[in-house]
Amino acid sequence: MAALRSDGHDLGHLLACSGLARSTYYYALAHPARPTRPELRGAVAEIFSRTANGCGHRQVAMCLRAELGARVADKTVLKMMREMGIRCGIRRETDYHRYSSYKGAVGETFENVIGRDFSADGPWQKMGTDVTEFKQPWGKAYFAPVYDFGSKEIVAWSTSASPDMEQQELLLDRLLERMPEGAKPVLHSDMGWQYQHERWTRRLRKAEVTQSMSRKGNCLDNGATEQVFGHLKDEFFRGRSWPDFESFKADLDAYVIHWNTRRRQVKLNGLTPEEFRSQSRVA
Repeated sequence: MAALRSDGHDLGHLLACSGLARSTYYYALAHPARPTRPELRGAVAEIFSRTANGCGHRQVAMCLRAELGARVADKTVLKMMREMGIRCGIRRETDYHRYSSYKGAVGETFENVIGRDFSADGPWQKMGTDVTEFKQPWGKAYFAPVYDFGSKEIVAWSTSASPDMEQQELLLDRLLERMPEGAKPVLHSDMGWQYQHERWTRRLRKAEVTQSMSRKGNCLDNGATEQVFGHLKDEFFRGRSWPDFESFKADLDAYVIHWNTRRRQVKLNGLTPEEFRSQSRVA
């Protein structure tokens, strides 16, 4: 409805007659907004669909720049995604409860060597591990990864229907099999019973891996690994169900491979963990 003065005259008409420029409001009415960067919309949709629940605008922007050579800002991608009606809902409130394996001092404990300093100059220097729980209609699944703070890579992982020592032994098998000769990393964890277990501490000590532990009841001390769990549940798990444990495990394995080989990281200047590790090896 046109704006009217008290004498009933159309304000827009009076502005035009007087030679004054119309306001931005009137310009917007006469010139509907055009879609932002329409030539990139197909690529945005494809990148967003790589994970079941999509991903954030910064992830999409990094992929556009690295894979297509597009000159586009993060905020422009955010605007495009809003126009397209797609969003990941990063850190949306959920009813997830953090799984805790703390049972008191049941074995050997270690000082907090990491001290919340999660930065590393390269791979195989500082690493973190933890266990997270997934609830499904058929029961629960437990995911135990080892996360490299330097390369942002999940270098080893194990998925099990029970959070037992067998799962941790398998995780160590895979970790030590991949560990380069001469590497002596620090492996940080919480004070869960499995990380105090003699079989765990003995094998790490033999491999010259230094154990580090969070303080009791302080999840921020293991914040780097907890952040991985947050992204995993945002992009892969939230709102989905699987018919059985095996199909869940297969899809989770596929997501971890995506994380390592296709998911780009801001702190790696837009590289994937695999690309960063390869560059570090050459250097």
